[in-house]
Amino acid sequence: MPMKVRKAVFPVAGLGTRFLPATKANPKEMLPVVDKPLIQYAAEEAVEAGIEELIFVTGRTKRSIEDHFDKAYELESELEKANKHKLLDIVRNILPPHVSCTYIRQAEPLGLGHAVLCARPAVGNEPFAVLLADDLIDGQGAGCIKQMVEMYNEHQCGVIAVQPVPREDTDKYGIVATEVINDHLSRITSIVEKPKPAVAPSTLAVVGRYILPGEIMGILATTKRGAGNEIQLTDGIATLLASQQVLAYQFKGTRYDCGSKLGYLQATVDLAMKHPEVAQEFAAWLAKRQG
Repeated sequence: MPMKVRKAVFPVAGLGTRFLPATKANPKEMLPVVDKPLIQYAAEEAVEAGIEELIFVTGRTKRSIEDHFDKAYELESELEKANKHKLLDIVRNILPPHVSCTYIRQAEPLGLGHAVLCARPAVGNEPFAVLLADDLIDGQGAGCIKQMVEMYNEHQCGVIAVQPVPREDTDKYGIVATEVINDHLSRITSIVEKPKPAVAPSTLAVVGRYILPGEIMGILATTKRGAGNEIQLTDGIATLLASQQVLAYQFKGTRYDCGSKLGYLQATVDLAMKHPEVAQEFAAWLAKRQG
């Protein structure tokens, strides 16, 4: 019987240097977009897709991520005393009761492939999702990971989220060469990490959503350091291609690169324009400011 995708890995050990000094004492994944931190958007996307276990690969400065998903007794008590029941419900229901959290420390920053490998004891041999909170994806109808789980269930193989990028930007991404199946789905024939624009096999870039088979863990365990002297997840996937199919999926939705200041600001404005509490007043303020 095919295995369900029940687990998701969140590599959150990075230092977030592009947002200093804001990230000196606060993890970049805890930066708020309107009223929720980036990591919560990613966690909610995973839960929507049926994920039951969230596995956070953390570093030494990331304790506030664990605290965010933990029970806050003092805060809940104060909100209850003040009869702030709406806020109390928000705090208590950050995650549904059936979803569990596991925290694993990445002792050294040895790359995304190494971060995923750190989750091996929790993942085992199951298929699993990987979500990079830097990439906030506002799905159309369904979240990106939910769309990808549907693709996995149909094809029973790895699925990687991709989107077209300008050729001059290929050296910022993993880039795939593919054989087209339909408008949204392709079969990956090769994958390379951050190629120069002149030699990039295409302009289809890997973004921060993956569904991978459990076999990738054994491959990553023997993968040598590549670009940036790090263990690259891209290199592990390239090896996986020799033994099984992996699909590239062009998701429905908008991706915001919240690892950059511009992408973060764009996400903040666009999501504020949809927020039920502030959308109307914020839109009016923007129109007045632009007028």
